[in-house]
Amino acid sequence: MGQYFATITWSRGQQAFIDNQYSRGHQWTFDGGAVVEGSSSPHIVPLPYSVEANVDPEEAFVASLSSCHMLFFLSIAAKKRLIVDHYKDEAIGVMGVDDSGRAFVETVTLRPKVSFSGEKTPSREMLEKIHHQAHELCFIANSVKTDIITEIRV
Repeated sequence: MGQYFATITWSRGQQAFIDNQYSRGHQWTFDGGAVVEGSSSPHIVPLPYSVEANVDPEEAFVASLSSCHMLFFLSIAAKKRLIVDHYKDEAIGVMGVDDSGRAFVETVTLRPKVSFSGEKTPSREMLEKIHHQAHELCFIANSVKTDIITEIRV
């Protein structure tokens, strides 16, 4: 179906490294040219070794799930001739430990709030159906063991 590329780059510079006191700051470069500053999460690796302002993999995972869901939601809404004016999801990821004792992103709660205009405004039931369809179609959601919950906000 397709291939997707990201180049992840980190350099030690003048840091000692083997004392484990090195910066986890790095860069993600994507095939379209976008560069994102990455780091470990300060929840996992303490400051100053994590870079708080950078995106950590856990945040990127939550954003990826939310973005995928939103893009399918918008596509479905357009096919239903619903005019979406604004979509905002304040998604939350929560870490847990699996049966083997390994940490993982246990749940991601999507909390989309969507505003519409035009003659057709969806009912709560229709919104729930569209969100369910978006979840079923999302490639990222279909690729993970994380529980994904959608809490529709109005």
